[in-house]
Amino acid sequence: MTPEQAPAPASRQRPVWLRALAWLAAALVLLAVFGLYLEPDFMLTMADQVWACF
Repeated sequence: MTPEQAPAPASRQRPVWLRALAWLAAALVLLAVFGLYLEPDFMLTMADQVWACF
């Protein structure tokens, strides 16, 4: 079989709605994390936990 006659590989792209859902989930997780950084108590707890590792 010559390269010109070779069958095209099957497309492995995910459906558009699934990619959009994944992007939406990632954006919501990022917003939740950034929202936690606005909480001073959370920041203090995180700093204490990181400091305790050393």
